[in-house]
Amino acid sequence: MNDSPSRPAAAAATVTVMLWASAFVAIRSAGTAYSPGALALGRLLAGALTLGVICLVRREGLPPRTAWRGIAMSGVLWFGFYMVALNWGEQQVDAGTAALVVNVGPILIALLGSRLLGDSMPPRLLAGMAVSLAGAVTVGLSMSGGGRSSVLGVVLCLLAAMAYAAGVVAQKPALSTAGALQVTTFGCLVGAVGCLPFAGQLVHDAAGAPVSATLCMIYLGVFPTALAFTTWAYALARTTAGRMGATTYAVPALVVVMSWLFLHEVPGPLTLAGGVLCLAGVTVSRSRPRRAAPVPEPRAASERTPAGES
Repeated sequence: MNDSPSRPAAAAATVTVMLWASAFVAIRSAGTAYSPGALALGRLLAGALTLGVICLVRREGLPPRTAWRGIAMSGVLWFGFYMVALNWGEQQVDAGTAALVVNVGPILIALLGSRLLGDSMPPRLLAGMAVSLAGAVTVGLSMSGGGRSSVLGVVLCLLAAMAYAAGVVAQKPALSTAGALQVTTFGCLVGAVGCLPFAGQLVHDAAGAPVSATLCMIYLGVFPTALAFTTWAYALARTTAGRMGATTYAVPALVVVMSWLFLHEVPGPLTLAGGVLCLAGVTVSRSRPRRAAPVPEPRAASERTPAGES
């Protein structure tokens, strides 16, 4: 497979990254009124409903049997466990620490993809990931709230990163036999079924939640889940898991900008520098090496200019 995605796939990855970055802002707002499990279930139900309607309009059938293993694993790990763990973790630690720990995910994706999927790990990918990780560390340290992080919160964010990485690697083979919309729709449905034990809490929280928090939850389901996970699957089917994972290092930089615009949290110079490093690393990881100029072949003896001719 060609490691370099097409322009439509690159555009799809860009949409994913921007919407996932916006999710951090929405989660912060909705999380004040909804518990972690309830927020995950509400988000997944909204996403599954949106995707289901699209599938009906497009007359999408069931995925082939060979894709169900990857769909089920990604649904349980990524759509279900990851969302609950991340929501819970962000209630225990500050945003900077959460972003720093979760950004272990792309490294785990690259390692698992190389080990289990046979993905290549070119030097530019490794170099870009190193630069982006340095940027994520910088953003995390600059945004941390003075040591308020709890051990439980860090562990939850780390578990979320591990579930995210495992879910991506499990999803990749399913995309070889099923479409991106199919994989996303049924993965989201599996995650929603797994979160049904939180249904009672969702009903309780929704009764007392402000309209703004509920709208944020619906937004999370329609855009960062239904749309962004579909564009992610589309792009993932056309490149390696490691390269797609490296793309998500742009999320912390975008979160800084969105927090500035929507939450009026003015970033400091160190935060801005970390965001620039995140974006620079993504650029390096997705770049292609320059092709060496072809060396002209030596002319045959019969083609050489005879002595005395000019």
